[in-house]
Amino acid sequence: MKTNAARILDGLKILYEIKEYEVDKDYLDAVHTASKTGISIEKVYKTIVCKADNEYIVACLQGDLSLNLKALAKIAGAKRCELINLKDITKITGYVRGGCSPLGMKKHFRTFIDEKILSQEQICVSAGIRGKQIYLKPNDLIKATNATLCDITQD
Repeated sequence: MKTNAARILDGLKILYEIKEYEVDKDYLDAVHTASKTGISIEKVYKTIVCKADNEYIVACLQGDLSLNLKALAKIAGAKRCELINLKDITKITGYVRGGCSPLGMKKHFRTFIDEKILSQEQICVSAGIRGKQIYLKPNDLIKATNATLCDITQD
């Protein structure tokens, strides 16, 4: 079954691979995904949706790192940036928690990807469904999301 994220990559003629893994609904975080897929956490990128002033924006960063909301706000040109309430994720993105991809949301939001992504040859992000990851090259994800590359992780 193709996901919206996969269809976008197909349309851009970007090579990718989708791999499935067993989901534990009690552990939907990137660290658990890394352990279930056997891929190192440095290659598992999580998607975080935020509200910056009056717009939604997307941050994508290495799964074991924390988002620096002040840095993201500054880069986005906003006075303030905060995480959205998890109960609103489906309404805003069309995805569920644990299956939120930076590709194929209901609407395209400005996307910011942490620059550490360039240290990897291949990374994975959610395919838009729990239990499926898309593996692709970092520059292909940047291209597909029209992302801004920046430093948005906490020290």
